[in-house]
Amino acid sequence: MTAPAPFHQITENRPSRWLVTVDHATNRVPDWVAGGDLGLPAAEMGRHIAYDIGALGLGRCLAEHLAAPVIWSNFSRLVIDPNRGEDDPTLVMQLYDGTVIPANRGISDAGVEERLARLHRPYHEALEALAAARADRVLCAIHSFTPQLRGRAPRPWEVGVLHSHLDSRLALPLIAALAEAGICVGDNEPYSGHLAGDSVDRHALRPGRRPGRPNVLIELRQDLIADESGQRIWAARLAPILTAVLARCPL
Repeated sequence: MTAPAPFHQITENRPSRWLVTVDHATNRVPDWVAGGDLGLPAAEMGRHIAYDIGALGLGRCLAEHLAAPVIWSNFSRLVIDPNRGEDDPTLVMQLYDGTVIPANRGISDAGVEERLARLHRPYHEALEALAAARADRVLCAIHSFTPQLRGRAPRPWEVGVLHSHLDSRLALPLIAALAEAGICVGDNEPYSGHLAGDSVDRHALRPGRRPGRPNVLIELRQDLIADESGQRIWAARLAPILTAVLARCPL
């Protein structure tokens, strides 16, 4: 029996400069990883710890509006996180937002290497091929964030725009445009936008690409995009703003 692909992509009839990526698209655990069960109940696998709720639907719909290719991972971030570098200590999480991941406790180096070889690396190889297909490519990474971490204050932002100090050419004008549109937007909230080895760093910022591929990472609050209706509404709101900002920026 053939194992499911580690990623999916839609590229046909997508002529845009934009490339939409969804790193944390699903909560799927491959059968060959601990028998397809990380030792967590379904309720935990349905939480934000396992995937970015609503991000896949939003990303696919946004890519349609932009006529952009889109690529997404087909494995849970708890199996191995495609938005982490291979040497990142959080690549395979053993504890996340108060939840212990039993199948990851005491994982061997060989176990990590198998997940890298079968999931993480194929995804990034395909992503880089799409990014390199155009010299003027622009990356738009789609993520989502939980409205509230356990024991923490509620998060007020509707949209977070994350960016690195190495390249804010697209992010800063986008933040201003979202605020002008009446959207509660966070500048590098609820997370910092620079993490060595993450997807944007790997495919847009790394040395050898200067000034690098234009890029932006957009986080939507999960309660806003938990269903298809919300995903379509927000894709329709974001697409013309992204298009207008890119047209105004000399990138």
